[in-house]
Amino acid sequence: MALVTGGSRGIGREIALSLAQPGVAVAIAYRTNKAAAQRVEASLRSQGTEAMAVATDVTDPSRVQKLIETVVSQWGRLDILVNNVGDFQWKQVADSSLVEWHAIVASNLFSVFYTSKYALPAMRARRWGRIINLGAVGAERAFGQATISAYAAAKSAMVAFSRSLALEEARHGITVNVVNPPIMDENTLSREEAERVRDARFPAGRPPAAEDIASAVKFFASEEAGFITGQVLNVAGGWML
Repeated sequence: MALVTGGSRGIGREIALSLAQPGVAVAIAYRTNKAAAQRVEASLRSQGTEAMAVATDVTDPSRVQKLIETVVSQWGRLDILVNNVGDFQWKQVADSSLVEWHAIVASNLFSVFYTSKYALPAMRARRWGRIINLGAVGAERAFGQATISAYAAAKSAMVAFSRSLALEEARHGITVNVVNPPIMDENTLSREEAERVRDARFPAGRPPAAEDIASAVKFFASEEAGFITGQVLNVAGGWML
């Protein structure tokens, strides 16, 4: 049974749909967009997959605990956890408020601790589990980039957390891996700027699609990846090689 946070749209939606298969139920956690979450739930059900959409705030530990309890109560287990939530902003340190900084770090780092902590007992009970965290290309090298200090700090720390957790949980049959998509917010760029960024960054000639990221997550969630843990996979068409 799988749980995907931020599963109502974009990469999270594609991940949820990619995990749909016989015998696997999928829960999608969302914050505000109930209609979008219900559409994903309906798409999963149309494929013959048990599904449910649960409203939550992954930066609130009490709500995360309730989320995990809801999933385990519904299906009796939780095998796959995908941490896809991660707020983002372009802003220099001098212009960032304390509230904004804490919100970005809580969304990208604290939330991963909360969901993992409350999911681990169910996974340990069955001695089988998959935790896949969504990072950002270059995060495993403690990357820095102007105007994304909080996000960069949180994603770099999340990679370190994931590797430590992988060491802790390997003996319990639980793997922990990271999938890194690139940082590229085309919503803030003109068409010409987006074309320039794409050509400069991606040797493959295009940015990755949500399906590319979902395929990597699906692999890490599979039986075939059972001996792979503590790894970071960049899915970016050669960007940052």
